[in-house]
Amino acid sequence: MSAIPQNSCDTDISGDVIDCKSSEAPFCASSTSHLRRNENTLLFRILEARTTNDTSLADAYAIAHPPTDKRTTVNFDPTLQYVSTTGQHAFIPPGPGDFRGPCPGLNAMANHGYIPRNGIATIDQFVDGTYTVFGMGRDLALILATYGTVLSQQLRGRRVTNERGFIPINNYDVQMSQFRQLYDLQSNVSDPSQVNYDIPLLTSFRVSRFQQSIANNPYFVNGAFSGIAVQPAAYQFIYRFMANKSEEYPEGRLDREVLKSFYAISGSEDQFVYTSGYERIPNNWYKRAIGDEYGMVPFAIELGLIALAHPEFLSIGGNTGQVDTFTGVNLADLTRGVYNANTLLEGNNLLCFVLQAAVMNLPTSVAGLLEGVLNDLAGITCLRFFAGT
Repeated sequence: MSAIPQNSCDTDISGDVIDCKSSEAPFCASSTSHLRRNENTLLFRILEARTTNDTSLADAYAIAHPPTDKRTTVNFDPTLQYVSTTGQHAFIPPGPGDFRGPCPGLNAMANHGYIPRNGIATIDQFVDGTYTVFGMGRDLALILATYGTVLSQQLRGRRVTNERGFIPINNYDVQMSQFRQLYDLQSNVSDPSQVNYDIPLLTSFRVSRFQQSIANNPYFVNGAFSGIAVQPAAYQFIYRFMANKSEEYPEGRLDREVLKSFYAISGSEDQFVYTSGYERIPNNWYKRAIGDEYGMVPFAIELGLIALAHPEFLSIGGNTGQVDTFTGVNLADLTRGVYNANTLLEGNNLLCFVLQAAVMNLPTSVAGLLEGVLNDLAGITCLRFFAGT
């Protein structure tokens, strides 16, 4: 299981209502900004640093965002970016009949009244709420919400078991051993003001978890969509949406207490307590800057940057019933020759692959409709590599 649970939402398509109570859809839907390219953003500068110097992801990140340049990438506006946790947005834990799911961000939004406190909201409410709280791009939010709507309808009423017939451990509560692994990655930082669970650190954690899965889970699968898009989103979203923005850190700094708050963890380091459904927005917390929303373009660019540094993440396949038996699938065969390992990171190919993989296993009637919606939302036209089912 990845570091952050992926949002799942049970949805009534006829009313566009998403019920954030189960694990039926794979991600956290979130919200606003149209596709645009801005060469001044951090992600584009990281890309330039990697292209020019062939450096590691961590080195490129440092080159693109040196300590002396913290204030030049994004303009911090405390008035516009402040997220209220008082008054109508005071924290209220879920009560009987309220629904909470695997997405800490959506749970926190419900607990603070940025979406209905019962955890059931329309797509528009999710989009507006996640923009207000986190600053996710509307394009990305609509894609996630639309996909979650369709997929959860397809899964409604199905009982999921593993190959031996046992019900697996739930995938919506925080697994404390994994949270501890992540938390301890900053244990050597003695100055609390220097703690930061940023993208390079989270990527190193993802590498570790990927290797652990191959070494310990005989049924581990890195799927075409779940592995290429959902898994990285689970890690990238932690920093991109949970980090607290400030004048000193306009791109955000994610410290220990903020991380704990969003994951419903309390207590001292030697005695953590997890309270399911009690995710909360920290006090004195600021979202992403207006105009710096994290939408499809930044997500896809970062996805590609990380894949360049760690090509194993693009390996589609899985273990074959025993640990350490990871067997890959030929990408050209999977996509009927549309993409291969050499072309996947060219142009819009990775984004197109993600959008196509999202619908390739759905019934033809549903896949065709959703495919068009996703392409329109992403603002691109992709070659189709699947026939539908």
